[in-house]
Order: sequence, then C-alpha cells, then structure tokens
Amino acid sequence: MTSRLGIRARILARAAAGRLAARRRAAVADPRNILVVSTLLIGDALLLAPLLAKLRLRHPGAAIRMTASRHAAALFAGRPYGVEVRPFDPRDAGSLSALSAWPAPDLALVPGDNRNSWLAAALGARWIVAFSGDRPSHKNWMVDELVAWPERPGAWSDIAATLVAGSAPPPYRPDVWPAPVAADFERPAGRYAVLHVEASTPLKQWEDSKWLALAETLAAGGLAPLWSAGPRGEPQLRRIDPKGRFSALGHRLDLAQLWHLVAGAALLVCPDTSVMHIGRLTGTPTIGLFGPTSATLYGPGEFWREAPFRGVTVDNFPCRDQDTLFKRRIEWIRTCRRTTAECPAPRCLHALGVDAVMRAVRELV
Repeated sequence: MTSRLGIRARILARAAAGRLAARRRAAVADPRNILVVSTLLIGDALLLAPLLAKLRLRHPGAAIRMTASRHAAALFAGRPYGVEVRPFDPRDAGSLSALSAWPAPDLALVPGDNRNSWLAAALGARWIVAFSGDRPSHKNWMVDELVAWPERPGAWSDIAATLVAGSAPPPYRPDVWPAPVAADFERPAGRYAVLHVEASTPLKQWEDSKWLALAETLAAGGLAPLWSAGPRGEPQLRRIDPKGRFSALGHRLDLAQLWHLVAGAALLVCPDTSVMHIGRLTGTPTIGLFGPTSATLYGPGEFWREAPFRGVTVDNFPCRDQDTLFKRRIEWIRTCRRTTAECPAPRCLHALGVDAVMRAVRELV
C-alpha cells in the first residue's frame, strides 16, 4: 500500500510521458483489446452491464477488460459477457501494477469521472472515449473523443452504453451473468422476501415503523420476511424489529453470499442501492424505493425493461431539484445529493407509504 497521492502522481507521469512519445493518434477500426475504466461504486459498476453487452455484440472477438473496486470485482468473477475484471484501488500500488500487465488497450472507455482517462492513458490506451461536460477541464486532456449526453431523460445504464456507437444491446437475460462463487451459508427454507433496509446514507433509509408494517403484511400473506442489511447494519435491524419477530440474515453475509440469498428470494424490497441492482441481475422480483434519487435515472430503462421490477417514488418531489451527475450539469436530471447536515430527514422517502409498496408487490408477486 502507498498513498493515494503517490499513485496519482505515478499515473499522471506515465500518462503524460506516453502522450509525448505517441505519434499521431487515431481510432482503431477493429480494436482487439478494449478497456472499460471504472472506479464507480458497486451499484454503478453493475449498471455498466448494457455497455459490456454492447461491446461484446459489436466486437465479438475482442478481449474486453474492466477495472472496478475490490468489492464490485467479486461480482464479476464469472466473467459476464466474457469480460475480465480486475480490482483497482487508488491507494494500492500493487493493483496498478496488475493492470499494467494487461496488453495496451486499442480502445478505452471512461464512464463517469473523466479523471480516469489519465489511468487509461497511463495503461497505454491508443484511443480514449468519454462523456463530455466533466469539470474541471484538465480531466479531459487525455480524452480523444467526447460523447455528448442525451438531451432526453433516460436510465444511466442505457446512457453508459452510448459511449459505443451503434444500436442498443438486446434486453438483459439473467443467464448471461454467472453467479459469483460464495461460501456456504444456511439458506432459508420455503418462499421468502428479502427486506434490505440499509443504504449508503440515512437519507435513503425508509422509516423503521414502515419496514415492520411491511414485514407483517407480507407474513400475513404467506411470504416470510427476511431482514437484510450491510455488515454494520445489525443495530438498525434490532431497532426495526426489537422483538426479533422475523429472521435476520443478510447482515452476516458477504456480497457474494448476499447475491445467492437475493437470487433465491420470491421478492426483494430495498432502497436504491447496490442490492437493488443485484435483484435485477438475478431476475428476482424487485421493489425499489426511491427518495432523493431519480427513478428515471436508476430505474430499469430499456436494457432491463423485461426485468420483474417496480420503482416506488413520488414524482416531481419539490426538493428533488438538483441537476448534477458525475459533476456534469444535465438539464433534465432531477435528483438530490444533499447531506444530512442540509437535510436532517428524507421527506421524499418518508412520503412513500406501505400501501403504495404493497400495490407494487401485488403487481409482481
């Protein structure tokens, strides 16, 4: 391990030296080595599935590789779409060395933060494509081709795929994504619903009383509720269900085990978080609770249009009024990225009632 600043300096030096030594740059007509450079969070990395599907469709014989966080990389271990994924940690020199062992990419794609174009250049990419509009401008210095964001609302997953020219990929099928290998755990018997209550911020967390009321309603209908949260979510589960009326398992599982738990469920209910995207990948009937985030931006879009999914939200909530994504201002985006210091309680999420969620459940299950 070393400092983030030290690795960043190494990347900048390699990228600059490579560009100074390069001849006239031009796009490769038939790229044989393709790299997707991503340092996105787990959920956003999973939403790159349409981009990977489109790359494989357009370049069936190419070696397609991708960087990801360590946790996200574990979910790509089965090589969906034949893509090899290696973890990159900006504080770990060893992870940079591992990426350097790959052949230099003929084509590199940078969804999200264009700062990653410098990593692509450091790895010897011959042509780098990224979205326009990132700030400040030095993030774009290594980019050869800038792609404009669409002018109409759409899902981020579909938008990411527009980095590659051509028709959209066919709708997603769960059989194209092999399940990650997971250690054994005691799996629940019978039909069960995973209620994953935790999210990356309290502003994405539904009220405790509503979670318990939902669990009671599902149990009364013959579907056993099963509590789930992240590794540090046990106190939240105890707070929601202090008498332990329903089983709790998800907080004791790693990400690969949680994948298998979700895959075996008759229903998944959760906020807009990485577990929601796992539900789509596994084909599990999924209810997503959208508060500060956009159901349009993070909903199924075209690629997952056949997935058993329902988003529950209040459209046009007044304070969902920010238009920024990956530091780009996009006129049609309506989201909220405020902190708990700015917004002590998520009124947008608290506006969702148990009845509305149960209506969505009845449509799916």
